[in-house]
Amino acid sequence: QVQLVESGGGLVQPGGSLKLSCSTSGFTMDYYAIGWFRQAPGKVREGISCFSSYDGAIWYDDSVKGRFTISSDSAKNMVYLEMKPLKLEDTAVYYCAAAPEVNPSTYYCSPYGPPRSILYDYWGQGTQVNVSS
Repeated sequence: QVQLVESGGGLVQPGGSLKLSCSTSGFTMDYYAIGWFRQAPGKVREGISCFSSYDGAIWYDDSVKGRFTISSDSAKNMVYLEMKPLKLEDTAVYYCAAAPEVNPSTYYCSPYGPPRSILYDYWGQGTQVNVSS
């Protein structure tokens, strides 16, 4: 059974940092793309970062580029999102998601644009990040 569990959210002041963790189980990360998405109050969910195990592609949304870093430890079945410095507009529920990379001609994580959430079959429950002074 595939499971993803996020942790590490919390309340932080602008300029501060958080490191989100996504614990995965039930699948081999080597064959999946992993994405981080977020949903702010009153807004649609958006993809902010992803990586592809198939071709090594990594993508960041412009709003987080240079501030957020996605990484993984396949031996521990963990994916991380380091966030620094945080801004007020980073307040959101953050989700990690996994997409089985079954079709070589499909961009599960494209270096040119956001991940398509419809391709991500498995989702965590989310972790809340609040950036406030």
